[in-house]
Amino acid sequence: MSRFVQLHLLTSYPPANLNRDDLGRPKTAMMGGEPRLRVSSQSLKRAWRTSEVFAEGLKGHIGTRTKEMGLEIFKQLREKGIAKKEAMDWTKLIAEQFGKLKKANKDNELQELEIEQLAHFSPEERQGIDTLVAALAERKSKPEESELTLLRKKHTAADIALFGRMLASSPAFNTEAAAQVAHAISVHSIVVEDDFFTAVDDLNNGEDDSGASHLGETEFAAGLFYLYLCIDKDLLVKNLSGDEALANKTLEALIESTATVSPSGKQNSFASRARASYILCETGKQQPRSLSVAYLKPVRGGDMLISAIKQLETTLESMDKVYGACADKRCSMNAVAVEGSLQAIIQCATEA
Repeated sequence: MSRFVQLHLLTSYPPANLNRDDLGRPKTAMMGGEPRLRVSSQSLKRAWRTSEVFAEGLKGHIGTRTKEMGLEIFKQLREKGIAKKEAMDWTKLIAEQFGKLKKANKDNELQELEIEQLAHFSPEERQGIDTLVAALAERKSKPEESELTLLRKKHTAADIALFGRMLASSPAFNTEAAAQVAHAISVHSIVVEDDFFTAVDDLNNGEDDSGASHLGETEFAAGLFYLYLCIDKDLLVKNLSGDEALANKTLEALIESTATVSPSGKQNSFASRARASYILCETGKQQPRSLSVAYLKPVRGGDMLISAIKQLETTLESMDKVYGACADKRCSMNAVAVEGSLQAIIQCATEA
């Protein structure tokens, strides 16, 4: 089995604000001395793991990322007839297994049932919690110490296996991410533009006030993005408790998501949905490398997508000439030239 699966994608988005900074502007970065549009890996990974593609392809194998599991446990206990004080005490014993509890708040006593950091719960851990809650409600007594070993090193949570998890209070149960995801970056320089807009009151007949009822401004930019991912397939299988079939299903869902799922930022305003126009999949045991150097010099003018594909493939050939073959097997999909297919890309990755 090939250890690494590398994916290189080119996806063009029309005017959009897919991923905002703290001022509401599209995220950017300097590359090759030119300003580029950027979408963070965090934004991309959340869009993928919460997508319908993941939900349908990996049903029963997706974790829950939350600080508020304690609130859910408390609610279940109360619904099962447990008195408030007991429900609070028992919930704290369970919730603190996954992280440090928040300090008490006189204005919101339930806040101390939450943990301070987000924790990613696997389906097996979630089931263990539900089973314990049902048992406590039935016997009406607090959990025994032996029942509180709820964390699991072995699980089948595909999103945790891919993107990892960190439990600051229980590092023994951390999971190293099998997938490394770069920030998507435009292959050309960009200028962030302003969109001034107004909203009109439908019941304003203009007799007393003919102006708009709201004035606003939002910023946007358009870009052709290069995205790079590297998946350590050996680690993915290990993270999924040795289940190679599930690892292949996870790869399939990931690849389909990267090709078809867009970040959700400002979609109602821009409808900036897009699919990848070009995908290159590489497999092998060779040391991985991004091909972002192909765009250190920005693509300019002409048919930008065709030029970007050509620059990527030229860089690929050059790397092979000086380093030797950087992959054992390659497969590409080109929607411009109508070559290859998404299914062929998936097959290349899962057969590796």
